[in-house]
Amino acid sequence: MNTRTTKELPVVSPSASDDAGLNLITPDKFHDECAVFGIYGHKEAANLTYLGLYALQHRGQEASGIVSGDGEHFYVHKGKGLVADIYNPQSLEKLTGSMAIGHNRYSTAGDNNLSNVQPLSVSFAFGNLALAHNGNLINAQVLRAELEAYGAIFQSTSDSEVMIHLIAHSRADTLLARIIDALGQVRGAFSVVMQTDHGIIAVRDPHGFRPLCLGRMGDTYLVASETCAFDLLGAKIIREIEPGELVVLNEKGVTSYHPFAPVNPAMCIFEYVYFARPDSQIFGANAVYATRKALGRQLAKESLVKADIVVPVPDSGVPAALGYAEGAGIPFELGLIRNHYIGRTFIEPEQSIRHFGVKIKLNAVSEVLEGKRVVVVDDSLVRGTTSRKIVKMIRDAGAKEVHMRISSPPIISPCFYGIDTPTKKELIGSSHSLEEIRKYITADSLAYLSLEGMLNAAPGTPEQYCSACFTEKYPIALTRAEEWQLGLFDPSL
Repeated sequence: MNTRTTKELPVVSPSASDDAGLNLITPDKFHDECAVFGIYGHKEAANLTYLGLYALQHRGQEASGIVSGDGEHFYVHKGKGLVADIYNPQSLEKLTGSMAIGHNRYSTAGDNNLSNVQPLSVSFAFGNLALAHNGNLINAQVLRAELEAYGAIFQSTSDSEVMIHLIAHSRADTLLARIIDALGQVRGAFSVVMQTDHGIIAVRDPHGFRPLCLGRMGDTYLVASETCAFDLLGAKIIREIEPGELVVLNEKGVTSYHPFAPVNPAMCIFEYVYFARPDSQIFGANAVYATRKALGRQLAKESLVKADIVVPVPDSGVPAALGYAEGAGIPFELGLIRNHYIGRTFIEPEQSIRHFGVKIKLNAVSEVLEGKRVVVVDDSLVRGTTSRKIVKMIRDAGAKEVHMRISSPPIISPCFYGIDTPTKKELIGSSHSLEEIRKYITADSLAYLSLEGMLNAAPGTPEQYCSACFTEKYPIALTRAEEWQLGLFDPSL
């Protein structure tokens, strides 16, 4: 995970440019900043790690890395770009050994340099150590300043490197004790996979913000951010690593520890709304797909409207739209088709094409939409710029009415636990009323899923989830120093 640098954009308003906030690859969405994977006890550890990262590509598309080990040496390959572009048979052949860890990363603008690409690896008094991290440490800058005062030299801007320095500076007698000591000092979200000369260590923060799962394939043990990685490999899902749990995978099998004081769970509800792949099982529940359909059904209960068809914003809005159509008794149609092969081009034609950024990714099907009253279902609405373009695209295709439905509540505050989010003033839901937003996106009607409806539709109990991006109620109280680090407090005032 990296320390974020956010590009400031103007507050969205009806007079804002149609191109404000445009991103051709992932427009107007939150980004989960990484995926982790680990494997112990397989002669093709690196190859399987590559496949696991391929399955977890949705969690980070800017860079990827694999570190393998044979008990004496570590072997490293990293690069910028997508998994399929970074690795090839020749590079994987050099990653020898029966254990490996991997990481996919999403980075913010200005911070995508190779030194930040994980896993981070070092050699010190206790041998070799590599670390891959999903999450964000809210006290990273405070700890970094303290470590630098004691002479620590950082090679990256990643908050994950803070954990490595804490391990190296610990005075505990064993490597495991040093890891526990180090992680006991950090605050925030961490699902971490580490590799030593003797095995794999996986640990999840006491609140359990980000998912982390344990699997098995014969005598081989695996850990991954999501179970979809196990499905690709034909591995059996054992269970989720519990909040506050540390597991060691080595020649003895799996050894579990619970070294941290228990706290109230705060699992990220947005994993169910958008981040996780629909076929994954996270937070100890059934597939995410079922939860997203339940969100859609609840949305239909709360905001039914007379319409002819229900259309999803693909791909993330599909399960919720199916649930809405089922709950409302309205036919489901694919009125928007997504181009999955846009690659990484940012080349625009010299002749201006209105709404080019959305058109290159989505296209409306006029035969489906013409003359229809359309309910458009999306999972979230961040700045509103993309929703505005989509509503116009559907109208241009001949729709008679366009009703926007969002399968989550209004987003009013940024996340500090491992998600790259805009600043508060960029979030249209934080400063505009429902009617103002409806007018901005030019929909005939707009409705969000209620907070209560979202939490009740999710598995388990509402109390087990973090919903800070919808409520501004953060599970971890921030100190003044942490508020300053996160840009929430100006000490000069």
